[in-house]
Amino acid sequence: MRASLIQIAVDEDEPVNSRRERVSSLVRETAARERPDLVVLPELWTTGAFAYEAFASEAEPLTGPTYDAMSEAARDAGVWLHAGSIPERAASESDDGSGAGDGGSGAGDSVLYNTSLVFSPDGELAASYRKIHRFGFDQGEAVLMDAGSRLVTVRTPDTTLGLATCYDLRFPEMFRGLVDAGAEMFVVSAGWPERRREHWLLLARARAVEDQVYVLACGTGGTHAGVPQAGHSVVVDPWGEVLAEAGDGEEVLTVDLDPAKVAATREQFPALKDRLLGMDPPPGR
Repeated sequence: MRASLIQIAVDEDEPVNSRRERVSSLVRETAARERPDLVVLPELWTTGAFAYEAFASEAEPLTGPTYDAMSEAARDAGVWLHAGSIPERAASESDDGSGAGDGGSGAGDSVLYNTSLVFSPDGELAASYRKIHRFGFDQGEAVLMDAGSRLVTVRTPDTTLGLATCYDLRFPEMFRGLVDAGAEMFVVSAGWPERRREHWLLLARARAVEDQVYVLACGTGGTHAGVPQAGHSVVVDPWGEVLAEAGDGEEVLTVDLDPAKVAATREQFPALKDRLLGMDPPPGR
């Protein structure tokens, strides 16, 4: 299995429509050049993850212009495409645009989510994931967007992907849940800041080691609303070995992966079988 992570540099002077067209072209060009099975894009690349003032103005329904562009790009390229995330505007808390049924804490007739889209090679939507852990504490995304409530996995012919977004990476219990749901590869779309780059790299390796999975973590370059981005998209194998790491600018990272290595690692070092806490039913019951 081959995966390509496209680390996009967000230029604040580039209009969203222009960036959408450029990224669509990048997906097609990467597929033609690298021949990947899976292409991954970063979090909120249409606006920039820290461009809070643009969330509402650039928010779109699930099946909006980014959906259309990425669906067409996946179909043209013939790849599985994790299209990063968009600021999604849902008509109400119960509306997810595809029947997924996430709830939210917002009020009124319209709510925003940080929503990832995954397309199959025929351009069909395979899954959408609303980010559960919103960053900002009492500002930014944490107050402007509602939280998702569902763990999401996607089965491809090669493996099962577990979806996560940026700040989710700090919450190991979420990734245990994805493992229990069958995930063998975590795909983390992010807009991680440069000042916490070492955390990004450390946590990506930690999630790989503790859950014995591949981690494909795709971030952004450039600057979002004055916040320099970490870049350094990274691919980690189930033993915690870094297979490839990008720099801090726009870059395509392509890696060949062996999905069988997940089962082999878990058999060789069966730590997951020794889990006691958080198991259902509890041991001895």
